[in-house]
Amino acid sequence: MNRLVALLQLLRPRQWVKNGFVLVGLVFGHAWRVPATVEAALVATAAFCLASSAVYAFNDAQDALQDRGHPEKRRRPVARGAVSPAEANAVSAVLGIASILLAMLASAAAAWIVAAYIGLSHAYSQWLKRVPVLDVVIIAAGFMLRLLAGTLGIGIAPSVWLMACGFLLTLFLGFAKRRAEIAQLAEAAGRHRAVLERYSLAFLDRATIVSAVGMSLAYAAYSLAPETARLHGTGGLAWTVPWVLLGAGRYLYRLHRQGGGGDPTEELLRDPVLALSVAGWMATVFWLIG
Repeated sequence: MNRLVALLQLLRPRQWVKNGFVLVGLVFGHAWRVPATVEAALVATAAFCLASSAVYAFNDAQDALQDRGHPEKRRRPVARGAVSPAEANAVSAVLGIASILLAMLASAAAAWIVAAYIGLSHAYSQWLKRVPVLDVVIIAAGFMLRLLAGTLGIGIAPSVWLMACGFLLTLFLGFAKRRAEIAQLAEAAGRHRAVLERYSLAFLDRATIVSAVGMSLAYAAYSLAPETARLHGTGGLAWTVPWVLLGAGRYLYRLHRQGGGGDPTEELLRDPVLALSVAGWMATVFWLIG
């Protein structure tokens, strides 16, 4: 039983919520009433869940030594010795292959996008995570591939606005994560993640603010654009902007005043105001365009 629990922890199923990015295209592309498209989107989402778990298992095998000295990561299965690095690599390989095969059921394009995500994630783990700014851009690119899987991968034309807002949002979350890591680990930060030695709190503070403001302005511009009103049959999407501002502001508050910001999933689970902002935004969007 303990063995099964450790293997399940290796997959980090709580992080699968991030793969909800795949489903965004269904809503903003008005495709939720087409059963075949919904089915393809759900298959693509499941494929990304397997792919992301494959990446987590691979990273845990690679980073086990550093993770053992981390206050939180030392509890991960490979770091604490519940799963060996070889076993984690084997699980990663199986899940990676399974994710591509599953994505094929959605479309060949979805399979290529999942494969690109796995390849990009491996390049990040091996080399790109050591390059300041590029490391965060690569993380954001992984989320852009999720958006593409839920649009281009299932026959929906990807929106430039959707991609821009999503990219700026994930940049914001990525820089916030780096800022939270430095604040938590202090002088030991570089030993756990080498790139942190090349960042400063001042730079990351500016980067989070710039990306948060950019994301908010891009979303506001999208909600007010005439073509948006024509597409969705309503000019009321501007009413969703306050939810976006509440979410961004609350995340910054968690980052600077409560020692949060390290993991968006954990922040959603821990902070009711942040959860309310996301739920309120989703409910308002569905009410307006559903």
